[in-house]
Amino acid sequence: MAVSQLKHPVRRRNRPRMFRPRLATLLLLGIVLLMGAVCIAWFTGEGTITSIFQQIDTLQTEPPVWLAVPMVAGKYLLVPAISLLLGALVIMWLSPEPRPWSRVIVVGILLVLTIRYILWRSLTTLNLADPKNGVFSLGLFLLEMLMLTSGTIQLFLMLRVRDRRREANAKAMAVMEGVYTPSVDILIPTYDEPDFILRRTIMGCQALEYPHKRIYLLDDTRRPEICELAKALGCEYMTRPDNRHAKAGNLNHAIARTSGEFIVVFDADFVPTRNFLTRTVGFFQDDSVALVQTPQSFYNPDPIARNLGLEDILTPEEEVFYRQIQPIRDGAGSVICSGTSFVVRRKALEDVGGFVTDSLSEDYFTGIRISAKGYKLVYLDEKLSAGLAADNISAHATQRLRWARGTLQAFFIKANPLTIPGLSPLQRLAHLEGLLHWFTSISRVGFLLIPLAYSFFNVIPVRADMGELLYFFVPYYIIQLTVFSWLNHHSRSALLSDIYSLVLAVPLAITVIKVMLNPFSKGFKVTPKGTVSDRFTFNWNLAFPLLVLFVLTALSLWRNLGTCLAMGSLTSLVEHTRGMGLGWMWSAYNLTMIGIALLVLLDVPKPDPNEWFDLRRTVRLTVDAAELHPADQATKHTLLTFWGVTTMLSEVGTEIALTQCGFPELPPGQALPITLELLEADLVLQGVVIRTGFQNEFPTVRVQFEQLSLEQQRSLVEMLFCRPGQWKRRRSPSELQSLLLLFRILLKPRVLFDREVDIRAVTVAKV
Repeated sequence: MAVSQLKHPVRRRNRPRMFRPRLATLLLLGIVLLMGAVCIAWFTGEGTITSIFQQIDTLQTEPPVWLAVPMVAGKYLLVPAISLLLGALVIMWLSPEPRPWSRVIVVGILLVLTIRYILWRSLTTLNLADPKNGVFSLGLFLLEMLMLTSGTIQLFLMLRVRDRRREANAKAMAVMEGVYTPSVDILIPTYDEPDFILRRTIMGCQALEYPHKRIYLLDDTRRPEICELAKALGCEYMTRPDNRHAKAGNLNHAIARTSGEFIVVFDADFVPTRNFLTRTVGFFQDDSVALVQTPQSFYNPDPIARNLGLEDILTPEEEVFYRQIQPIRDGAGSVICSGTSFVVRRKALEDVGGFVTDSLSEDYFTGIRISAKGYKLVYLDEKLSAGLAADNISAHATQRLRWARGTLQAFFIKANPLTIPGLSPLQRLAHLEGLLHWFTSISRVGFLLIPLAYSFFNVIPVRADMGELLYFFVPYYIIQLTVFSWLNHHSRSALLSDIYSLVLAVPLAITVIKVMLNPFSKGFKVTPKGTVSDRFTFNWNLAFPLLVLFVLTALSLWRNLGTCLAMGSLTSLVEHTRGMGLGWMWSAYNLTMIGIALLVLLDVPKPDPNEWFDLRRTVRLTVDAAELHPADQATKHTLLTFWGVTTMLSEVGTEIALTQCGFPELPPGQALPITLELLEADLVLQGVVIRTGFQNEFPTVRVQFEQLSLEQQRSLVEMLFCRPGQWKRRRSPSELQSLLLLFRILLKPRVLFDREVDIRAVTVAKV
């Protein structure tokens, strides 16, 4: 679609979509109905079906010789697991970060173990003795295979990981030397975000070290105060008469009215570092490159970390995607456009008709269309911008469910990566893994329900004794657990990943089913940002299914433990271990994880919309002595100077640890005017001291800034958000540390023991 076509879109009435079953929906329903018919036939004793399952069950009890457990003592069965574990630890010691050689070895081991595990599960452990056991056994097996299919594809793609940082160093030289500086339009789409969030985003874009740029604020709510904000900051303001196609329509409207050779998109809450364009534009010297995507970083903790009191320990959920998945996608030529913090070539965007408007994930499918045209999409794994994570667990859920709904609409639109002409088989395989990822939420819910079947229905879905578990399952599980964090560059441990997946497993599974049945039933819903709360709130909507599962799992654990203890003879206990004994261990694990997930759903107070940074800057405080002793005429015009270092800094205030004593103690409710100079930034601010105290034996003062000028605001924003290299990678806790954290969370929940942190936050909010 040409620019001229984008300028004059065809007007259509906004009519609700009529539900018309698509091929994907019919295929899904067909599979479900076929499986249901087979189950009914089996339960009713239909001859052919029953005979087939009896023959399969006979094969399960007589596995091939190469799947038989060696006839050795139990302790020797752990030799494969211990040997592989030691080998993995040696490799990770020699290569603390995955390198091509170490990644190939580890991934190769995992692929072999995965194939070995699948063969064992499929040929020896299915319990098809009767329909009741068989349905649960096959159901669990299919749920496992769904997870393993997604994981195996991901392992295969890991062999082609790309790291573009060295390439960026070379290509950035032409930009820094002024040899290659094409024109760039920076688009900031907004829908109802607060003006203080937009202010910092615009200022951050204006601070970009790049000559030929123009910044456009695309206001889809047509607010007069936002128009005034744009004028005050010297930013182009653009709006449109309607909100058709939400963010995608907003961007397309702006693209038709701008002319830069390249387009940069930042969400309303994302602030770039000064070198964003310097590091990205150089890639476009290659005419085949159409889009450069950078990671989404966050300058506030996500609600899961905040609610658990682990803000400085847990990494955001997106870290796994941007540290592990996107480099994998880059190696496969299937980088995902993530909707913000990317640069795209205008010509390529026009070649595909602008941003896709028939899905909630306009960014994802626009990238697919560009790839299908033969262009390259590049992923640069450098944190060159940062935005706001969701404010609470409800907003977090809204965002994730929208992502799931938008991605799965792939099965119902022309930009389906599995069928669109122009993509290679490897690219399609990478996109298939991304689509399967959302279906694994169904598996996660199934893994919560299966232990209940052990207890309440007396079924044994996995028929395996302890020897088989030690020989086949333990090596696979131990190695997976050991190398999980290493493979994702220490962005998340396996245990903590399970918590994140469990919190939204039920609503995600429901969303997946709804989308496959009626993909366009819901429209675009913006994730709220910049909200405040002064109290603890519990999300009952998300908690209800987990509470039900918690109660049922607790009952299941009690019943299974009682059954184990009731086993009188050794023979009975061994037979129990072949299946039922797994139930109580599984129930205990699920009960622990559900308990922590419920704590996640208790939102802690967030009374301050401003973000406070642990930033150290040298400070000089100047106080008029007359303010301390108004009645003493001798102190008139006498200035007292104090030195200190900031311990917290925001756009509205700071906390300072003084390096000298003598600062007067401030009575509650009294404010003291001061002049504050941040020496490294050469920034002088006026403020009032609203609180004094002590921290680690140092006297501290809390300062509230007075009305700031535009230049002072710019200086603060650039200091807080725009410094190159300021958004560092944090390492997630190891598996053992994660296990200890989980016990700490359960034994010392924040709602009961960390209220002093919340009181301090309320004090900060008053600044």
